[in-house]
Amino acid sequence: MADHKPLIDDDGEIRELTEEEAGELRPAEDALPSSLQRKLGVRGPQRRPTKERVTIRLSPEVVSAFRATGKGWQSRLDAALNDWLTEHSADEAGRN
Repeated sequence: MADHKPLIDDDGEIRELTEEEAGELRPAEDALPSSLQRKLGVRGPQRRPTKERVTIRLSPEVVSAFRATGKGWQSRLDAALNDWLTEHSADEAGRN
């Protein structure tokens, strides 16, 4: 296909491909660089165990304070709870 016709016509509409053009298409795996395939592709195995989805009721003050820190606030809340666990024993945690 040495002479490429534009894919968009004068009206800005995408034209249909001819059978010859469709036959020359390649799968994305063959056409894209491997770095882009990794970025767009299926997520690989996780390095750490998957987090567990739970429903928890927190005070509005706690939620708004963490949300105000921006994207990733739930991970920061998780880290804060992990910090609390390292400073308190399991016996202490169950006493409320």
